[in-house]
Amino acid sequence: MGGGGNMSAPAAKIEEKKNPLQRAPTSKPPFTIGDIKKAIPPHCFERSFIRSFSYLAQDLILVFISYYIASTYFHLLPFPYSYLAWPVYWVVQGSVCAGIWFIAHECSHTAFSDYQWINDTIGFFLHSALLTPYFSWKYSHRRHHSNTNSLEHDENHVPKLKTKLRWYTKLYLDNSLARAFILVFTLTAGLPLYYAFNITGRPYDGFASHYYPYSPIYNDRERLQIYISDAGIIATFYLLYRAAVTQGITWLICIYGVPLLIWNGFVVLITTLHHAHPSLPHYDSSEWNWLRGALATVDRDYGVLNKVLHNITDTHVLHHLFSYIPHYHAMEATIAIKPLLGEYYQFDDTPFYKAMWRNFKDCLYVEKDEQGIFWFK
Repeated sequence: MGGGGNMSAPAAKIEEKKNPLQRAPTSKPPFTIGDIKKAIPPHCFERSFIRSFSYLAQDLILVFISYYIASTYFHLLPFPYSYLAWPVYWVVQGSVCAGIWFIAHECSHTAFSDYQWINDTIGFFLHSALLTPYFSWKYSHRRHHSNTNSLEHDENHVPKLKTKLRWYTKLYLDNSLARAFILVFTLTAGLPLYYAFNITGRPYDGFASHYYPYSPIYNDRERLQIYISDAGIIATFYLLYRAAVTQGITWLICIYGVPLLIWNGFVVLITTLHHAHPSLPHYDSSEWNWLRGALATVDRDYGVLNKVLHNITDTHVLHHLFSYIPHYHAMEATIAIKPLLGEYYQFDDTPFYKAMWRNFKDCLYVEKDEQGIFWFK
């Protein structure tokens, strides 16, 4: 499937950007998607169900161990150790569950195995358990990959033009306290609101929701699977309700509710920082094409979390070029394509907490600088 490093186009020279905010090139790349594919070792395109499942099993074991320790021993700890133990559990459990969420994300891209029914079955159960409507999200996310950084057709994280900013935006532009509130609200409530009401999504005529089978997001062939996604969410809510009845609402919040906020926060944080960046262009229909859009994303370094989150963080450029490459080959493939991409490869090592704060100040709207090309201001 790959050419083992043979390239028909000359590799662009790599120079580390001294300033990660320096604008990415918008000229036509001197390579094609075929050239990029040839640069990747062929084995990177191979998907192994056994290997993929081993990463899932590892995560599930960590989830069970964390749950067992918290539910069995935390109440035995003397004050104040019990109050210190719970935040540790929330962070660990939330982070590992975020990794599971991204394994389900790989299922939606057929990167988990060679068999679609296995991918969809595992992805459906994992995402449903994490309160994500699997098929609904799979189809909207597929359209995001097909239209990345298109102002008219990208599916999520679509920036607004300055002329279309809402009236309340100016209230937190230069107000740190208000910006902190919006940041926390976005990380905790942003993903459920996106699922339910298409917040930050592409504008549609009519009611757009991941739970509504007749939403304009979906076509007629997809509507049955939206019902199935809804059934998975309803089943999870029922199990959570039964847990609350038998164990108590406080127990449910501590065991499941707070980690839920953390893994949702990770999904919002990661996707936002990959696509909302001062160095990345957005295009209107006069300039957009698939390769330009796919290259308009940025890799980041989250330290040890790179492994916990299965390298979705530091191989996202590759992911938008070849989303079916499994995460355990993604770093090798990224290293292989960087010499060819050259200045078209974007990386920012700004700590994620600093980057998120910066984004909520500097990436609120876009303006046109060139014909059909828009930048954050």
